[in-house]
Amino acid sequence: MRKMCIFAYINFTSMEFKDKVAVVTGGAQGIGRCIVEEFRRAGAQVCVIDRQPGDHFVGDIADKRVLEEFARTVIREHGHVDFLVNNALPLMKGIGDCSYEEFQYALSVGVTAPFDLAKLFAPHFAAGASIVNLSSSRDRMSQPQTESYTAAKGGIAALTHALAVSLAGKVRVNSVSPGWIDTDFTVYEGPDALQQPAGRVGHPLDIANMVLYLCSDKAGFITGENICIDGGMTRQMIYHGDNGWSLEPVEAGKG
Repeated sequence: MRKMCIFAYINFTSMEFKDKVAVVTGGAQGIGRCIVEEFRRAGAQVCVIDRQPGDHFVGDIADKRVLEEFARTVIREHGHVDFLVNNALPLMKGIGDCSYEEFQYALSVGVTAPFDLAKLFAPHFAAGASIVNLSSSRDRMSQPQTESYTAAKGGIAALTHALAVSLAGKVRVNSVSPGWIDTDFTVYEGPDALQQPAGRVGHPLDIANMVLYLCSDKAGFITGENICIDGGMTRQMIYHGDNGWSLEPVEAGKG
């Protein structure tokens, strides 16, 4: 993870979040881990929950009892919460093979848990608190067979502005919608990079920097917003035949 410093664009000093308490779901790997490391580098105390074993609270956020125990632990140890980052990834399966139970599980992780954590921490948010939800560029575009994930990401984007209104004056609530983010910091060339107008694939720090910015006083006039960080991919209009793009029809029932 030392390669992260190569891509650090915003310099949050070691005092920026001193004595602040950040809660991050799904913080053991990938984008979540990068967010955790950046918060700690900026002086925050970070409480992580993840299913993956480690030196954090281990549990499945789809379980209401786990959420309640986690919230009690955070408040018992810290007394308040300054930042809540709902990052945990929901299951991605499509209409072809996603069961009812799997679809419900995806929504539990992606929408219900963020709502419940906001509710559990509501009495304990400090002045100037911020919630940042991780949505996805899939909240506005789709590939085939991604319904469970896409529905959850669309749900968290909508939940964001609802919470921003309900918690107005107490907590700012925003969401970030990543596009293609390579969590191994791989440098891509050719079409993989150039299909993004920015000319490259994203890195976890592209997301972590925005999350920390939205939690900072610098973003004090931003709430209820969804910020898409996808290198411009969703802004690029594509027609058959443009720039070498072509569409091959798929038979009904396939794909």
